[in-house]
Amino acid sequence: MEALISLSQLYPPFFYGLVFLVSLMVGSFLNVVIHRLPIMMENSWKQEYSAYFTNENTPQNDVSAPPATNASAPFNLVKPDSTCPACGHKIRPWENIPVISYLCLKGKCASCKTPISLRYPFVELFTALTCTFAAFYFGPSPQALWAMVLTYFLVAMLFIDLDKMLLPDQLTLPLLWLGLLLSTHSVFVDVQSAIWGAAIGYVSLWLVYWMFKIATGKEGMGYGDFKLLAALGAFVGWQGLPIIILLSSLVGAIAGVAIMVFQNKGKSVAIPFGPYLAVAGWITLLFKSHITQAYLDWILG
Repeated sequence: MEALISLSQLYPPFFYGLVFLVSLMVGSFLNVVIHRLPIMMENSWKQEYSAYFTNENTPQNDVSAPPATNASAPFNLVKPDSTCPACGHKIRPWENIPVISYLCLKGKCASCKTPISLRYPFVELFTALTCTFAAFYFGPSPQALWAMVLTYFLVAMLFIDLDKMLLPDQLTLPLLWLGLLLSTHSVFVDVQSAIWGAAIGYVSLWLVYWMFKIATGKEGMGYGDFKLLAALGAFVGWQGLPIIILLSSLVGAIAGVAIMVFQNKGKSVAIPFGPYLAVAGWITLLFKSHITQAYLDWILG
């Protein structure tokens, strides 16, 4: 890593170009994660259910029991190969080049010409642009590389939560431990700030969850939100938590009102909070000191 950083410091354009290209490819893989990880989790839950409720334990006529899964067919982030959901055409390597293949195929399947969702190239470009911006902000440094890793996790969780109202432990917990591990080398914050950030991040949303549940009898958010804020707290420290909570709450409130007004949804519509936490956490990682200084300047006049 040191050799790569040294080379990148000598040739910054090489570093930023490499970040963009690598992040495009990672963004393509994130599309797979976003689609398959929730399905893998559901399959795992079904297998656990089937293993626990054996024939003698399962009540007769139990309509709640999920259908059995085909355990012989592997389904993970690698297998099976990606195919067109409409015709089953196996996507060949030259049809899977990030963004370029989408443009060359004019946004359609090479076999059946069914339109391909625009979100696939969007996720790829979004990942590449946000990572390149983070790399440009930190410059060729370890901070830039780890900010890219954080961005990859956040992009995956953002779109999974939008799709499924779910923040997988398979993503939140490794991110939490990564943030704590990096703090031992003071990559972004020191160990004490990271530990307090993780603890306060989790407990703060946990308290909000229970106060809302006691007051209304409803669950206002999921435990994945607690874990995500804990992970972000490990990266930005306890000092960055107020910024994350303020930004995510503000944007979430605006989005909630917009959804109710423009989509004619009722007040009870469920809105995932994870995407707002992810965006606010990314902004805070980069601009925490600038936001804090601007706030102090405003307060002190």
